[in-house]
Amino acid sequence: MKRNGNRVLLLAGLFLLTFIVWTILLQQVDVQTVGQNGTEIGFATWNRWFHELTGVHMVLYHITDWLGLIPVFVCILFCCVGLVQLVQRKSLFKVDYDILLLGGYYVMVILCYLMFEMIPINYRPVLIDGRLEVSYPSSTTLLVLCVMPTLAEQGKRRMKSVTGKQCICCFVTCFSVFMVLGRLVSGVHWLTDIVGAMLLGGGLFCLYQAMIMLLGKEEKRELGGSDHGIS
Repeated sequence: MKRNGNRVLLLAGLFLLTFIVWTILLQQVDVQTVGQNGTEIGFATWNRWFHELTGVHMVLYHITDWLGLIPVFVCILFCCVGLVQLVQRKSLFKVDYDILLLGGYYVMVILCYLMFEMIPINYRPVLIDGRLEVSYPSSTTLLVLCVMPTLAEQGKRRMKSVTGKQCICCFVTCFSVFMVLGRLVSGVHWLTDIVGAMLLGGGLFCLYQAMIMLLGKEEKRELGGSDHGIS
């Protein structure tokens, strides 16, 4: 368990380091004034080529925007799980450690989102309702890639049914792929915004997994006999 945790922690570090390098390069390489309202964009030739290739599809943008509420509901779900355990067990320290770590992880994701809202790197290639919005990294893509894998991870830990686990994993995979491709093809983000969100999202989730492995109690639940299992 500890060895696997160290490997995942190393993978998280690689993802996050790559994201940092990618962000720095984005502000230094092939920077041109090709965005809305004269905004500058890095990797401009690459970004402009891909944006012209896909075009803008506002219907797809709105679909993925509304579907972006699903990860929010997942966060609320696990917050409710933690709250119920807190009320029943009457102690924060008796709440399942993975739920506590999950709560801290969600807070970390929110802080990353707020940080990039306050420190704009890129702006969208199109105006949304007449406004120029921050675009890097793609917040919807980041939310999906950070939150949806936790649904699959928690399903594996807590569900008894093998079929149920497989269904959740299949849903998470298909939903995540659709959302990432949908945001990419919709044309409301530059290609580099999506890549940045994938790198940061992958790094944050691997960091969460590593913390579960390294800091978690060495107790693999026997879901068949655990009162926390879900049939």
